Amino acid sequence: MNKQQLASKIWESANKMRSKIEANEYKDYILGFMFYKFLSDKEVERLTKVDGWAVEDLSYLSEEHADAVSHCQANLGYFIAYDNLFSTWLNKGKDFDVSNVRDALSAFSRLISDKCKKLFENIFKTLETGLSKLGDSSGTQTKAISELIQLIKVIPMDGKQDYDVLGFIYEYLISMFAANAGKKAGEFYTPHEVSLLMSEIVADHLKDRESIQIYDPTSGSGSLLINIGHSVAKRMKDKNNIKYFAQELKENTYNLTRMNLVMRGILPDNICTRNGDTLEEDWPYFDESDPNKTYEPLYVDAVVSNPPYSQAWDPADKDSDPRYKRYGLAPKTKADYAFLLHDLYHIKPDGIMTIVLPHGVLFRGGEEEKIRTNLIENNNIDAIIGLPANIFFGTGIPTIIMVLKQKRTNTDVLIIDASKGYTKEGKNNKLRASDIKRIVDAVVAREDIPKFCKKVTRDAIRANEYNLNIPRYVDSSDKGETWDIYASIFGGIPHSEIEELGEYWAAFPTLKKQLFNDVNGSYATVATDDVIKTIKANADVLGFVAKYKAAFEGFDAQLDERLIGQVSDIVIPNEESGIANEIFSRLAGIPLVDKYYAYQLLDDEWTKITTDLEIIQTEGFDAVKKTDPKMVLKKKDGKDIEVQDGWMGRVIPFELVQREMLFDKKDELLQMESRLSEIQSAYEEFLESLTEDEKSENAEILSEEGDALVFAAIAKKAKQYQKYHGQYDEESIEARIIKIATMLDEEKELKRNIKIKSEKLLALTKQTIESLTDEQAKQLLYQKWIKPLMCALTVIPDSIVSALETKINALTKKYSVTMLDVEKQIAESEAAVATMIDDLEGDEFDMLGLKELQKLLKGEQNG
Repeated sequence: MNKQQLASKIWESANKMRSKIEANEYKDYILGFMFYKFLSDKEVERLTKVDGWAVEDLSYLSEEHADAVSHCQANLGYFIAYDNLFSTWLNKGKDFDVSNVRDALSAFSRLISDKCKKLFENIFKTLETGLSKLGDSSGTQTKAISELIQLIKVIPMDGKQDYDVLGFIYEYLISMFAANAGKKAGEFYTPHEVSLLMSEIVADHLKDRESIQIYDPTSGSGSLLINIGHSVAKRMKDKNNIKYFAQELKENTYNLTRMNLVMRGILPDNICTRNGDTLEEDWPYFDESDPNKTYEPLYVDAVVSNPPYSQAWDPADKDSDPRYKRYGLAPKTKADYAFLLHDLYHIKPDGIMTIVLPHGVLFRGGEEEKIRTNLIENNNIDAIIGLPANIFFGTGIPTIIMVLKQKRTNTDVLIIDASKGYTKEGKNNKLRASDIKRIVDAVVAREDIPKFCKKVTRDAIRANEYNLNIPRYVDSSDKGETWDIYASIFGGIPHSEIEELGEYWAAFPTLKKQLFNDVNGSYATVATDDVIKTIKANADVLGFVAKYKAAFEGFDAQLDERLIGQVSDIVIPNEESGIANEIFSRLAGIPLVDKYYAYQLLDDEWTKITTDLEIIQTEGFDAVKKTDPKMVLKKKDGKDIEVQDGWMGRVIPFELVQREMLFDKKDELLQMESRLSEIQSAYEEFLESLTEDEKSENAEILSEEGDALVFAAIAKKAKQYQKYHGQYDEESIEARIIKIATMLDEEKELKRNIKIKSEKLLALTKQTIESLTDEQAKQLLYQKWIKPLMCALTVIPDSIVSALETKINALTKKYSVTMLDVEKQIAESEAAVATMIDDLEGDEFDMLGLKELQKLLKGEQNG
């Protein structure tokens, strides 16, 4: 089971187990127990793998063992006795009790080393005080906790994984709890994609630095800060040269921050956290035990934050606060700029900050306008990124990311409207990998891109009275459809609308003349009876397709050598960007292709490839030749029980092996299943074809809704009758019953054979995977990893040509029926109706009315 499958399984089970407990609360229990398991397993790993303890000697771990206590405290920062180990809880079985947890958490608090007090003190307080909510008695609490620890016991935390399984699962669970926590989600979670966007912007600015300090003053669960660190680490020589500062107001969320940072393998000396109000008391500074006398603010390389939106705060007596006195005080009803100024104050002159804020900070007046003016005049605002709506859990308000610096060489502001780039996921919108890369590339390149981004001068902003509302500077709206009056009446296609396809005419210079004949300098007609054939046969179009194919010649071999030939040496976090750069390089000079569309195709496949790479790098190449039990949930006594349902490849899917290596046997099975489907359809069609008389005469069939046994009994009688009285007419119901009954006999045999052959094929597939040679395994990896990407990239030019065909056909159809045509059709219809009236009969009054109607249809008017 890979990490995605494991995370999904744990979430599904946890979501069922939480019953009526709010997702916002239940997360504290499961994440708290995950963290305790991590600390417990880490101690066992240290003692057995580093210090040489035998597993059986662990039972001597107790508070009385002073040397062991001191040793663990010195190397881990804490001590957990044998009786309190997570593994011991599991071994207790039915003897486990909620009191074991209470005793363990209490002991943990007592036995934290002095140097790690700040890091671990009260870290389990939320869990400890909340245990009573898991049940109304000791028994129900014990049952709930037992289910939880049984659920998370499968999470690997023993250090064998080079990839961060634990961190991935922790992040996944937080995101899923956030999705189910409504408005409270914003208190502890920034969507992963927004975190990645901010991370990549920050990481590019900080690349190649030897050591870095990063800070999140509203850290929530710590995920945003960790993602920043992860992106920065990819561009550094030593990830241990990153120091993390985090501050969070809510205690339970603050505990999540600390747990998250510790579980990511960050050194304790690199974690500096605080539970407090960012706006009321400035932090970080060097010694908070005596802030008044030792106040010396710390300036960091990067500050990132997603503060609560438009929160009330108290600006009283803050005029002299060094964070605000240069720019002004945010209004007491909206603290957005208070958070921004706090962040800005704590970055170094060559540092960077990114902050998520509501869109209103760009244009609201009053005190906010003064602050905005000062930020512009002091040249602090580097970029503004407008995000899609509904991108955050629990709120649909429009949001932005602002990028600010203390010192800048340029004086313009890059304004990006990224509100159109997203995919729909449930009720929320989600940034795709290509959306993130498009935005980051725009920030780095600082180039004007029509309908997406623009560098705006300070003078232009002054002219707009410091209003930074994005639509004032970037128009990303789609052009509404217009109709040409002349063409609508007389026909023809306006040249102005043909020229709207100018990017195609630039790419295919000879195509326009082949498609259109000029009429009068302003209008044209279609010059071909077959638009699609003309486009596909055009020399420039053929040249475009050939050039694209040539650009990707050998790319599959390069990927084969890179991904499969060097599978053990790939640095997974950096590899996708390297492949993306190669794709962008090959696309250089090829018109019409959106390189970010190609990047999205890569990312869609890379997600699957990464999972396999992690497994292979962790377990060795032989993991490709392994199979695992396929576990499914089935109901037993009203409970979901996990049982084995066949086998599955650890890396290589059974379906792929059957398609590539066992095709004949798979095809034989498919043909049998197809025949089975035909029989079932014929049976259903027969029942639907019965007339009312036939239904009445054969009620016993229908009374059982076509029950096969009843049907077979009737068929048997019909066959006996036929044997003694001769053949039925082919169209008779008896003949049709006999025909269908024969097919149903075939169906029984088919089902039996399909079951036998399916079982044999599954066994053969399992055997085939487990006996693969290295070369066969590599060929299958090629089919799984590289071929789908190459196929997706290969069809890009065809999709571009098809899009042009659609546009030309739409343009042709738009003016194919003119108003003169419509008027002529109306006149012909009126004349036809007027003529028909002559044949109608009625009384005196009917005829007078019809005569008058006839005059109107003929256009005759009374004088």
